[in-house]
Amino acid sequence: MVKTIGEVAAELGIEAHVLRHWEDVGALTVRRDGNGYRVYDDKAVEQARTVLKLRRVGLSLPEATAAMAPKKSAAQAVVRAKIAELEGEVIQRQEAIAFLQHTVECRHRYLDECPDCATFVREA
Repeated sequence: MVKTIGEVAAELGIEAHVLRHWEDVGALTVRRDGNGYRVYDDKAVEQARTVLKLRRVGLSLPEATAAMAPKKSAAQAVVRAKIAELEGEVIQRQEAIAFLQHTVECRHRYLDECPDCATFVREA
């Protein structure tokens, strides 16, 4: 069964122009009918779903495109790099929470009066 761009966009909860852009940059392959209209078969819809999921988990469009590369080792390298980046962000968020939690519980009125707060501030 084939679908129109509007049907696929509605199914995925995105705008049709997003699908067009993904096709323009090579993240999505869509065939055309005899009149030049895009027709989405099951494979194209699944490919669009995959791009959308990769975008939603934090990959940029170029990263998502690379993560769908035919060569598995190339795709894995992109995903591993994204995992490392996300793990770094998690550590930064945990440090931010620790600092903010301390400031909420700190007995000092001003952060610069507290040796622990000063330590947090000096950390990179």
